[in-house]
Amino acid sequence: MDLKNYNEIIKFAINREEAAIDSYGDMSEKAKMPGLRELLLELQDEEKNHKKLLEDITQEQISSFKTDEVIDLKISDYLTEEPPSEDMTFQDLLILAAKKEQEAVELYTKLGEGSDSEDLKKLFDFLIAQEKAHKLKLETEYEKHVLADD
Repeated sequence: MDLKNYNEIIKFAINREEAAIDSYGDMSEKAKMPGLRELLLELQDEEKNHKKLLEDITQEQISSFKTDEVIDLKISDYLTEEPPSEDMTFQDLLILAAKKEQEAVELYTKLGEGSDSEDLKKLFDFLIAQEKAHKLKLETEYEKHVLADD
């Protein structure tokens, strides 16, 4: 993967968002539980918003951008994901989605570490913060709805 400039990285990130949009859309069509379908559509909307943000952000904005540290509850780090299926549970979905967000964090971290440009590192830091925020939301939902039931 040869991501050496701002436009390539933005295009790559937008393509990843489009894949997530499609994935959540496909899963929402298969979901049998109404609450699960609603969450999938909400996640799809978040990915659409993230894509729009990436389409609109300028290189100048990124170079002056300060990213806040996003806490990581690490809940999904210790859970096993199941492949998407028609009969997946709310818990399965939260784990699957959180794992996908963590994969994105790890990818952008690796790509950022391989960059020599401070501006590109800031861009990767921005992307990492966005993915971490999604993971935090999913893990918070898991904590609220799954762990609270124990």
